[in-house]
Amino acid sequence: MYENLEVFDKRYVELEKSMMDPEVLADSKNFQKIAKEHAEIQDIVLKYRQYKDTKEELSTTKLMFDEKLDSEMREMVNEEIRGLEKSIEEIENEIKILLVPKDENDDKNVIIEIRGGAGGDEAALFAGVLFRMYTMYAESKRWKVDVMNTNEIGIGGYKEVIFMISGKGAFSRLKYESGVHRVQRVPETESSGRIHTSTVTVAVLPEAEEVEVEINPQDVRVDVFRSSGNGGQSVNTTDSAVRLTHIPTGIVISCQDEKSQLKNKDKAMKILKAKLYEKMQEEMNKELSDEKRSQVGTGDRSERIRTYNYPQGRITDHRINKTIYKMEAFLDGDIDEMIDGLISYDQTKRMELIG
Repeated sequence: MYENLEVFDKRYVELEKSMMDPEVLADSKNFQKIAKEHAEIQDIVLKYRQYKDTKEELSTTKLMFDEKLDSEMREMVNEEIRGLEKSIEEIENEIKILLVPKDENDDKNVIIEIRGGAGGDEAALFAGVLFRMYTMYAESKRWKVDVMNTNEIGIGGYKEVIFMISGKGAFSRLKYESGVHRVQRVPETESSGRIHTSTVTVAVLPEAEEVEVEINPQDVRVDVFRSSGNGGQSVNTTDSAVRLTHIPTGIVISCQDEKSQLKNKDKAMKILKAKLYEKMQEEMNKELSDEKRSQVGTGDRSERIRTYNYPQGRITDHRINKTIYKMEAFLDGDIDEMIDGLISYDQTKRMELIG
């Protein structure tokens, strides 16, 4: 492992020299490429250097130990040695985490689809609750939220809402939200006070870049129509809404939130590319053995991942058996504790696979 780290260190030095080369500085495209590689290995190189410095400090401290020292000094030196050995162990664990293969999508923006499942209006209302939760979480991270398409019901919920969250690390933190979210509560539409169980499906897709997905224009049928509001009434007098049908896969995307047909088409195309990219990744993952796949799972939308129990004020994630008792704060976007638990669990499982 440490031989590989030495290779990283040498490459890091080479890249630093290149970034100061006038010829490289004059070529912005080449400079960006080198700077990106430099940034990608920086954390692991700096951690490796910290490891080497601490090992050296430990060796020097051990040389200080002498039986001729009085008992108080020997204890001081021993305490320092124990502290350095503990630091080395912690740094080694941090290095192992940094060596876990990184998800190539982690730095991407995300497209999130929330759809009401079982439960009718109550499911649609909870879809609205989750949409607000993710929006507030994005705001706490200073990420940008852009609504791409909605299908509202008249009482404040959504049969479907699709939106993009743009910001550094958005996918790396939100990818674990894909799956079925179950809610247990007395519905706002229910007067008898009986607890109902409803479900909402969440899909988290990485935004696809141009180089990753190429779409042949002849493979896409474009239909335009008038956008409609609650109950199907027309809210626009022009054909601004857009429906894209990808003929080879049968994927259909509709966007109607913008007044401009061009903007709706652009948003629909982004969603279509994300869907095709996800499909491409799913096909690649099928070729991997089960044990090489992520242990937490980030793409199975049929998997029930979390329960929101209102009467008990608890949120339970079934993948890691973690329960949090702060419903109001959680639904106000304070979800980092749960996400950190999922990331930690995922990293632990990945580390076990690489030994």
